[in-house]
Amino acid sequence: MPHAPEPDEDDLDAIAPPQPVFHVEQALLGALLLEPHRLSDVTGIAADSFSTAAHAALFAAISTLPPPDPTEHAKNTKWLDQVLASGRRQARGLTASYLHTLVQVCPWPRHTPAYARMVEAEHARRRLQRAAERLVQTIHDTSLPHPVQTVLAEADALAAVVDDIASRFPPRAGVLPRTPAPPPAIAPDQTEAVEEEQLLLATATAHPADIDSVRWLLPDDLTLPLHAGLWQCLTTLARRGEPVDPVTVLWEAQQRGVLDDGSNPGEVLSLLAEPAGSVEHWGERALQRSLLATADHTGRRIEAYAGDPANTPFQLVVGARRSLADIGAVRTRWQHATGMVPPQRRRTAPTTRAGPPTTTAAHTAGTARATR
Repeated sequence: MPHAPEPDEDDLDAIAPPQPVFHVEQALLGALLLEPHRLSDVTGIAADSFSTAAHAALFAAISTLPPPDPTEHAKNTKWLDQVLASGRRQARGLTASYLHTLVQVCPWPRHTPAYARMVEAEHARRRLQRAAERLVQTIHDTSLPHPVQTVLAEADALAAVVDDIASRFPPRAGVLPRTPAPPPAIAPDQTEAVEEEQLLLATATAHPADIDSVRWLLPDDLTLPLHAGLWQCLTTLARRGEPVDPVTVLWEAQQRGVLDDGSNPGEVLSLLAEPAGSVEHWGERALQRSLLATADHTGRRIEAYAGDPANTPFQLVVGARRSLADIGAVRTRWQHATGMVPPQRRRTAPTTRAGPPTTTAAHTAGTARATR
């Protein structure tokens, strides 16, 4: 019968993932196994910073066991045996031969700080990617009783991750990710959104005095270009104090080129002549959809940034913060619409931390680093 791998065997070097960080982790662990005293040079990472269960178990063992006497360590494998025994409690697939491999593949133990900084950078990227994924998943969870509040809470959690990464890797001005923006998401069935926006437009046409109560609603919040254009016509006529009815709105739409997409004037008149409910209710519904759509786009964009290993932590921080600003703008308008003040998140002032580049080990060996 073919050999069935143990649960933790699949993350060892036999089928190691191709990502460079795997080899960086091997170099770091090899350096610490060879010269355990260099653990004092390692800051900013913990066991969960590693990409595999085996590497995490080894680092946890190295970090918790008392360091050996350097002279004795050079003569025997007693401490290495202890590390292996401790690591096996968390990763049964660990072997003595793998520890030997780690020692052999480490180029220079004195580069330990550089290796640790690289592991920290990759861990930051994975953390950001997971937080962005959670945001997107929350947006599409149809079982949530209060979707906006839950989504905003996830957006805050994502922003907290960005702030923490920024404290470790202070962003550099003007360094943006080069990752292309993700393609538009597959649009869900917009039947409900279209119907509600039609009711918004018709009700606002019938009650133009109520338009002023929804100044927080912008044309871009509506899903269809025709609806966005008609809303612009309505707000313009109301602001000028001119007569508002289906005919005047239709004429304004013609003047603004809203009908250039081939919209049937008769159908537009019919659309504007069937009011129901209140302008504020339909406006709030439209704004909610806009907020969720903005959060979805933001989450997918940050997810794309974090999924590109070419982006440095500095670039990820700058790109993520610019993306999150879009949610902040809609959130402010949502606050005005609902009177619900979102909880204020205490932002940690980024500390200046000199750190080596994540790509050149030799250049980073002597760089001073702050503790977490």
